[in-house]
Amino acid sequence: MIPARFDYHRPGDIAAALAILGEHGDEARVIAGGHSLIPMMKLRMTDLAHLVDLQDIAELRDIAVEGGTVRLGAMVTQHDLIASAELAQAAPLVREAALQIADPQVRYCGTVGGNVANGDPGNDMPGLMQCLGATFHLVGPGGERTVAARDYYEAAYMTAREDDEILTAITFAVPSGGYAYEKQKRKIGDYATAACAALVTMEGGRCTQASIAMTNLSDVPVWSEAAVQALVGTGCEADAIGAAVEAARADIDPTEDNRGPVDFKRHVAGVMIRRAIERAVSRA
Repeated sequence: MIPARFDYHRPGDIAAALAILGEHGDEARVIAGGHSLIPMMKLRMTDLAHLVDLQDIAELRDIAVEGGTVRLGAMVTQHDLIASAELAQAAPLVREAALQIADPQVRYCGTVGGNVANGDPGNDMPGLMQCLGATFHLVGPGGERTVAARDYYEAAYMTAREDDEILTAITFAVPSGGYAYEKQKRKIGDYATAACAALVTMEGGRCTQASIAMTNLSDVPVWSEAAVQALVGTGCEADAIGAAVEAARADIDPTEDNRGPVDFKRHVAGVMIRRAIERAVSRA
């Protein structure tokens, strides 16, 4: 299908983008890579009179690693995440996850900001950013504010971002220890049936820190504190990993769709969670 008629805007800075959103209110929406919004417009699931493209805002395209903190501009593409040697050194988990998103054509256009901003439960980056304990930076008419990734998602396509705000950047501390992103999908380009991001730090043969987050297993990404508690203080032996897997599975709430029934998704989730934890432990 073809989207309904709309006016196209391409501002050169954040202030101009905010001004357009302020002028047109609910009739305007920002677009980053467009891989979520454009299909919805084609299907007439959303009807917008004004589209505000962020492509020309250079300040949203930076990748920086300074003082133990990683900063990703919202318009950094998945390809940029893969190609950055500095990011691969500081946070290899991000590159590993980005390589599993869709296909090269999508990764050249799809942005990290667009992936996390709109609350699509199938997107990979929201769960990954919860695993990393990331912070989202928002700018609106009232100025700048931050929201923790673990507090940002409220329901499918519902987030803490106001309609007149723009997500400008994502920051997180450089992670330590072992890492892994495991994803099962039906075919190249599909959303995950189930995916899991894991970080594990081992000191003296004991787990001192961990983080486990899952994708497309609820209407929001799921960070499992119970799975973390099951691992920390243990040597990450088989029984501890098994307990963490079951704790994480208890936190998910999958629904039946064309990727399979609920029982199948729970089974696949268990496999992905176990693989992610085991590989993170091996790397730690």
